[in-house]
Amino acid sequence: MDARRAVGQAKREEDADAMKAARAAVNDAKIALGERGAVWWDDGAPDLNRHMARTTPYADWYAEISGGER
Repeated sequence: MDARRAVGQAKREEDADAMKAARAAVNDAKIALGERGAVWWDDGAPDLNRHMARTTPYADWYAEISGGER
């Protein structure tokens, strides 16, 4: 958030150098958070979206938290 606030400050002050530095800091933060850069989800694991939890490898976990329904 500090980097995003710095972008706003640079805009208000119309400081091109500060804006460049602030935007670079925002980019670095987004890369560190996994929002930009190489994808992390392309690991070969099966895509279990749109499956009911009870029909996935998480069935035992789901049964435990849902009161035994499996």
